[in-house]
Amino acid sequence: MTDTRIDGFLDGRLRISQPVRGYRSGADAVMLAAACPARPGQAVLELGCGAGVASLCLGWRVPGLAITGLERQADYADLARANAAANGLALTVLTGDLAAPPDALRGAMFDQVMMNPPYFLGGTPAPDAGRATARSEETPLAAWIDAGLRRLAPGGWLTVIQRADRLDGVMAALWGRAGAVTVLPVAARAGAPAGRVLVAARKGARSPLRLLAPLITHAAPRHDRDAEDLTPLAARVLRGGAPIDMGIAKVS
Repeated sequence: MTDTRIDGFLDGRLRISQPVRGYRSGADAVMLAAACPARPGQAVLELGCGAGVASLCLGWRVPGLAITGLERQADYADLARANAAANGLALTVLTGDLAAPPDALRGAMFDQVMMNPPYFLGGTPAPDAGRATARSEETPLAAWIDAGLRRLAPGGWLTVIQRADRLDGVMAALWGRAGAVTVLPVAARAGAPAGRVLVAARKGARSPLRLLAPLITHAAPRHDRDAEDLTPLAARVLRGGAPIDMGIAKVS
């Protein structure tokens, strides 16, 4: 993949090479990393790591992690490796399909698994094959959740970002296998419906579900000019690399 550009993340603290016309990660990947409750010394797996944005944001925020990314598309896996090296962060990237994981991943167990599965079930595919693969679901959402839970150690946390209208699919896939489920709706503006949800669930736990107050990303009541208007919390997360407090440390 030669047609790439450099995108800045966390206010330029990370410089990430991404395809010009293919799939490019953005705020969703940063929020996924911010919501992952990883602690120094833990092993983390990202399923579908793309060019490595979420994994590298997490590695920048939490030192001492052993992070592994699995990416189906070889070009994106190569970008993730190059991006890790360029930013001086440790990231092991495996090329393979979560439906048939590579040998290096089979039997491996992780303290944390995070994922940003494709959002769209159908519709007109993007003209770029890489973008179409990243955005349109081929492997069912339930298979993504299953793959993540299989790689989690008992008591480990699964963190997912997904479209809000697919929350039912996430919950169905977690049923009976993970608890202490915490759902954080993400809305663009106060009073607007949530467009995304961040979901954290603990393998083997039985604590009840908690639904948090929404995270609002933009301060202005409507979009009427091309200028950034992030809320203070969104700015701390997206620009400063701060964690998103899902409150799960309080869950037994």
